[in-house]
Amino acid sequence: MTTSSTTAPGGALVEIEGVTKRFQRGGSSVTAVDDVTLSVRRGEVLAVIGYSGAGKSTLVRLVNALELPTSGSVRVGGQDVTRLGEKELRAARTGIGMIFQQFNLLSSRTVAENVAYPLRVAGVGKVERERRTAELLDFVGLLERAHAHPEQLSGGQKQRVGIARALATSPPLLLADEATSALDPETTEEVLTLLRRVNTELGVTVMLITHEMEAVRRVADRVAVMERGRVVEVGDVYDVFTDPQTPAAQRFVRSATHDRPSAEALARLREHHPGRLVTVRVDDRPRLQQVIDGAFRDAGVTAELVFGGVGEIKERRAGSLTYELSGDAAGVERALTALRAQDVVVEEEV
Repeated sequence: MTTSSTTAPGGALVEIEGVTKRFQRGGSSVTAVDDVTLSVRRGEVLAVIGYSGAGKSTLVRLVNALELPTSGSVRVGGQDVTRLGEKELRAARTGIGMIFQQFNLLSSRTVAENVAYPLRVAGVGKVERERRTAELLDFVGLLERAHAHPEQLSGGQKQRVGIARALATSPPLLLADEATSALDPETTEEVLTLLRRVNTELGVTVMLITHEMEAVRRVADRVAVMERGRVVEVGDVYDVFTDPQTPAAQRFVRSATHDRPSAEALARLREHHPGRLVTVRVDDRPRLQQVIDGAFRDAGVTAELVFGGVGEIKERRAGSLTYELSGDAAGVERALTALRAQDVVVEEEV
């Protein structure tokens, strides 16, 4: 199964430039998206993350022109979708698949009919419709449920139908707006795995809108963090997880990794560990633990591990370890200075 492409390899499939979107509510103007410039590279999974009200869902609706910006431009495949007429826009949307939090399936139609619906609208003949529908249902693992109706499906199955339907016209771009928010953890894992297959096996570029940092860690290549309508940080997923630069990104990372003590956990630690509490950031460099242990040993410092966690992000090690350091103050400072001299990030828990 293949998909089409509208940009040269490595180029930007989506280019959002200086986009602002304001709504009139109750006689006042509300800025949902505020001067956002962002690109989605061909072949990547870009996650746009933010808390409720950050503007991320409005941003994705601007990409497929369900909303028009107050100012700025949105280009998909080099075409400014904000300047298209209705007929041109309908044609452009065949290249943009969309999946939703609440599935948006047609209850009166079977699974196969739901998947075939975009093909019918596009004027695809019956034989080709049936072939493509079967191909997609096989891809999402629901070929045997082709004649079932949505009410007979679980939430995860409904979302897989939604993904198949979004891929019906072989779009190079898939927009996923909170696609896992209505699902339980096990089903979420299945849907995220499927989205990653859509990207890696079909070559579809995915723009994932979510408030769940675990979804970002599982499938994304890059992440854009939104807060109050603005993009406050953009970077490779590994870089943002291991070295978040903004308070918003730091909050999200902590919510996903649980490797740093919360204020409550820190208070409990201090009741039992009177020494200096410091957190060391773990990355994927070789023999890092030897470096950490050596710095403490050489400075004559006793280090007890009291909190932390280390996992994998994009098949690379990442996490944090919190130690209680005991010994004379000068020795502790020597140990921390030695670690920082080797580019190990150390922060004191205060």
